Amino acid sequence: MIDRETVLAQARETLEIESRAIDCLTGRLGDEFVGAVEALLSMRGHAIVCGIGKSGAVGRKLAATLASTGTPAYFMHAAEAVHGDLGMLNPDDFAVLITNSGETEEIVRILPLIKRRGAGIIAILGRRASTVGRAADIVLDASVEREACPLNLAPTSSAIAELALGDALAMALMAARGFSADDFGATHPGGQLGKRVLLRVEDLMHGGDDNPMLTPDTPVEEALLAMTNAAVRGSVAIIDGGGVLLGLFTDGDFRRLMQQESDRNAVMARPISEVMTRNPTAVPVGTLAIEVVNLMDEREFDNVPIVDEDGRAVGMLDIQDLMKAGLV
Repeated sequence: MIDRETVLAQARETLEIESRAIDCLTGRLGDEFVGAVEALLSMRGHAIVCGIGKSGAVGRKLAATLASTGTPAYFMHAAEAVHGDLGMLNPDDFAVLITNSGETEEIVRILPLIKRRGAGIIAILGRRASTVGRAADIVLDASVEREACPLNLAPTSSAIAELALGDALAMALMAARGFSADDFGATHPGGQLGKRVLLRVEDLMHGGDDNPMLTPDTPVEEALLAMTNAAVRGSVAIIDGGGVLLGLFTDGDFRRLMQQESDRNAVMARPISEVMTRNPTAVPVGTLAIEVVNLMDEREFDNVPIVDEDGRAVGMLDIQDLMKAGLV
């Protein structure tokens, strides 16, 4: 049976050690870090991130983060480099070498080969006075006082420091590039993040024959039929002769009308202009679809008309459309 307090004490100590390791990085940021950002920002090639073991896992993550935030990057496994992967390295590239000791055998072995290919070297390491540290053009210090491992052996706080410093580098590059939400969406088109910054109302709305629009003199009965047969059930837009949105007739409007009027035939014959919701909430073309999700949630309605810059109705967006797109 494990001792609860011993387990929690070890977990807390691990988090405290790793937190201190990250805190120490802040004070080390300076000209070399700026130099690394400038080098990767101005390079014509790619950042080739290289590591092995736990540093290799950190390197894979860094390469992915760089690539997704505007800096072209690949990961090169240090052991595979001497078996052909060095071919991905060109003179216009920067090799980003990650090694805590600075003496990792597989990385030390490829240092002269990287130099021979003419690529620059940025090192993220724990010992500046090491073989890799001396060979690098730029050194980012990720050293730690000790590992969070009780034996001070397993790469824990050192891996966290490498990871955090790599993230700091990627985010500084992202900001320096002016990388926007639209840019981010373009590199994440298949995921939820991409959808939130890419999908706009015109990508999801129903238009044309799927979005019947009526004139103000249309009888309620005809409007009810049009609303029932529309792709977006539950509402229909009312427009003037130029297509400008005047109102919206919803199933809620119809229910309230029937509760107020006892003569059903008279209700059905009334012009829609008398019973429609005037000046309804509408969303302009170009609006992010995720903003409509928030609007619908706030206003508690299920569909919204889409208008162009002149106020002309061009489509209708339903909560179901947003759900199918995975935004709700």
